[in-house]
Amino acid sequence: MDCWSRLTIDDEFEKLVIRMNPPRVTVDNASSRKATLIEVDSANKRGSLLEVVQVLTDLNLLIRRAYISSDGEWFMDVFHVTDQHGNKLSEDDVAERIQQSLGPRGPSFRSLRRSVDVQGAAENTTIELTGSDRPGLLSEIFAVLADLKCNVVASEIWTHNSRMASVVYITDEATGLPIDDPDRLAKIKQLLLCILMGDRDKRSANTAVSVGSTHKERRLHQMMYADRDYDVDDADCSSASERNRFVTVENCVDKGYTVVNLRCPDRPKLIFDTVCTLTDMQYVVYHAIIIAEGPEACQEYFIRHMDGSPINSEAERQRLINCLEAAIRRRTSEGVRLELCSEDRVGLLSDVTRIFRENGLSVTRAEVTTRGSQAVNVFFVTDSSGHPGFPEARDTFKCSRVGKGHSKNGTPQTNRSFPCGTSNYVGTHHFKANLHS
Repeated sequence: MDCWSRLTIDDEFEKLVIRMNPPRVTVDNASSRKATLIEVDSANKRGSLLEVVQVLTDLNLLIRRAYISSDGEWFMDVFHVTDQHGNKLSEDDVAERIQQSLGPRGPSFRSLRRSVDVQGAAENTTIELTGSDRPGLLSEIFAVLADLKCNVVASEIWTHNSRMASVVYITDEATGLPIDDPDRLAKIKQLLLCILMGDRDKRSANTAVSVGSTHKERRLHQMMYADRDYDVDDADCSSASERNRFVTVENCVDKGYTVVNLRCPDRPKLIFDTVCTLTDMQYVVYHAIIIAEGPEACQEYFIRHMDGSPINSEAERQRLINCLEAAIRRRTSEGVRLELCSEDRVGLLSDVTRIFRENGLSVTRAEVTTRGSQAVNVFFVTDSSGHPGFPEARDTFKCSRVGKGHSKNGTPQTNRSFPCGTSNYVGTHHFKANLHS
């Protein structure tokens, strides 16, 4: 029997186990006055914890506490969650939504062995990009896509340790449908690869194109991990050792576990980021205690390799520390948080990022979404020295003008300035700008 046949049998067996023992989700609003308790019981399989955390994160819930136990054939988790405003949940269907996501009809169930979850109904074409980060790179990428008559409907870009990873969803400009022509996809891939390689990144730049959808943040972690963004140059070792470490790793000899302790400033999706990394590194979480009720998050994981053994070398221990700290920092963006809202049109992102480039601003992270006919784009920008570009970024959008474009119905759009308001701040680095095409 070949390897593929064994994997297929194992996959079908796991499906049978879950059908016989479907996940049971209970929601308790009475036991705690501060949070809603969500208890998940199910048959244990690799990745169960990540699936649950991913579902809770996708529902925009904040995990304040978590108690995890999966030592054996059964998986039992209790999560203390709130909404984004710190309130207990009021939705009556939250348990049903979680159970549907984790049950036999959920997306994770359909793809137990895949590292990337590709949805069945393809509404767009997915482009994955990794390479060396540099000023103006994002502008060049979106300019190429605009020239190739591709409409960007959503995207997320992360940068860390001089590396860049991006997942971009595109459709055909004329039809609004996914692009599936092999020749056209090959041309898109070739041109984007040339942009990524530039003059310096001949070896590690990578471009992948497929028709379908992925979980953006899940995939970005995988891409940056594969791109080894956690590697620290020898020249940076001394400065890295002087920084306050977020992660400690020790072996618990009596129990045969490796114990991972993480302490760092709390932020949304931190638990998802750390569990993602442990899963990608082929570790199994047997027990965990997570507390994130104040400005600092404390996470403790009892882990082993998939073969049941703890970490057995100093090099592996250090690699785990570096990878977890990279996962913490990937989403912690420096710079001004600039939120741009406008009527969506083809080429809008190319125009906006061109203005950043022409004014010496670099994008460290970006989230691009389309809500109906509105484009809602969030950029974190710095100046050429890596310092927050405030207030220069605001002045840039007061003074800059976008070139002529066309709306979706073909009506020409005239040049207009970008009026910015400064009424919405987080500290001194957050404001909104309404872009009028």
